[in-house]
Amino acid sequence: MLPLDPQADRARRAWGVDCPNCDDRSGWRYLLSNTGSLLHLQCPACHHVWTHETHFGATRSTP
Repeated sequence: MLPLDPQADRARRAWGVDCPNCDDRSGWRYLLSNTGSLLHLQCPACHHVWTHETHFGATRSTP
């Protein structure tokens, strides 16, 4: 299991994105950062880190 990212803050959350690693559906994720509509998230259950494209507003491509 990965450690919790130092940027993880309970006050900065993303809602409605399921974890692709542990399939946790608790409803929220740590929002580590974003670049336009590309969110960098961490699961509070398994600490998995991933990016999620919301397609809201100006979209960015995944590197």
